[in-house]
Amino acid sequence: MFRQAVVIFVLFGCTLAGLIEPRYKPDDFGGRIVGGEPTTIEKFPYQVSLQKGGSHFCGGSLYSPNIIVTAAHCLQSVKPKEIKVRLGSANYQSGGEYVSVRSLKYHEGYDSSIMTNDVAVIRLDTPVRYSNRIQPIKLATTNPRTGAPAVVSGWGTEKFLVGSIQKILQQVQVDIVSMADCSSTKYKYGSQVRETMVCANVEGGGKDACQGDSGGPLVSEGKLVGIVSWGNMCARKDYPGVYSSVADLRSWIEKNAAELNEQ
Repeated sequence: MFRQAVVIFVLFGCTLAGLIEPRYKPDDFGGRIVGGEPTTIEKFPYQVSLQKGGSHFCGGSLYSPNIIVTAAHCLQSVKPKEIKVRLGSANYQSGGEYVSVRSLKYHEGYDSSIMTNDVAVIRLDTPVRYSNRIQPIKLATTNPRTGAPAVVSGWGTEKFLVGSIQKILQQVQVDIVSMADCSSTKYKYGSQVRETMVCANVEGGGKDACQGDSGGPLVSEGKLVGIVSWGNMCARKDYPGVYSSVADLRSWIEKNAAELNEQ
């Protein structure tokens, strides 16, 4: 399921026999990452909230003073002028910087039916100033090994389609599961996990990203290793969360960020 929260997609369908389902819901449900805890923006100064009409619909990561990295599925049928980005605040409704979007681009090879190449870049209308609340994050050059510790953050729901109102940024600690391991018989995704993907979970389930976290960061050893993409519901034992692999998509991110900066 995509892990998005934009209102325009509330009525959604499922693909791949129901295994890839949208992870989004209306903003007024609020919610949080599954099994996580509240955190501060100082600990996650690269985290941003993408908003439409004042409502959070996806997360993202600050790459440079005016470039955000997020998921391609977050930007389908959305125009730059419809989006604003909140940076530097753990509360997605207030504080920090609230910046308009000049342009955006998602991967030309993005396939919504199988979720490959689920990556996009956004150019802010004006660059932001770095502070202890606003900082870029470096892109991973290699995928971490299975079992490597990682953290995912966002404002997503605590359960699939259910969540208490929660406005403050959440974090949860998870472990990396490589693409090869995630597509093995240990888990139930099989061939649905492909190149350009990496997974993360905890043994036994119970901790994961969920709706509203789409496009947000999966970080290991201080680098962006994944972009919240999809999964089978949230925090299920045999279905790790699936993320776009930043290491595999790094060259596309760098190239297209540079091109947006030239426009």
